[in-house]
Amino acid sequence: MTQHNKIPQTLPYLQRNGSFFRLFVYCALAIITCTLLSSCAYFSQYSNIRDSRDLRIGMTKQQVLDIMGEPLRDQKFGKPDVWFYYVDTVWHDFLTTEDECMPLVFENGTLIGWGNDFYNQRQAPANPK
Repeated sequence: MTQHNKIPQTLPYLQRNGSFFRLFVYCALAIITCTLLSSCAYFSQYSNIRDSRDLRIGMTKQQVLDIMGEPLRDQKFGKPDVWFYYVDTVWHDFLTTEDECMPLVFENGTLIGWGNDFYNQRQAPANPK
């Protein structure tokens, strides 16, 4: 009697044409996709922090773009003279919020400061006497 190369009938759910195999493949693809998408943001936060070390007061917007790349766009908290760059994962909800970003503040087209402390000091109203 000859032996044939067949999948043992004791495990029919592992056959390639079974629904279990398709479900397994779809789940694996979903997990890989989510991991890749979340890792893009994860690594961009570190490159933004690293690149910010080259920033200097008085740089033009173009010089900042050359160093940092494009800022976040279409954010509700964005303003024309304040650019935001993703630097920290706080909520793990796949949304970018202001508290996860580093603001860069421009005045008359030149960089006057960056970071949350600087930004918050600029936003605070002057104390009336």
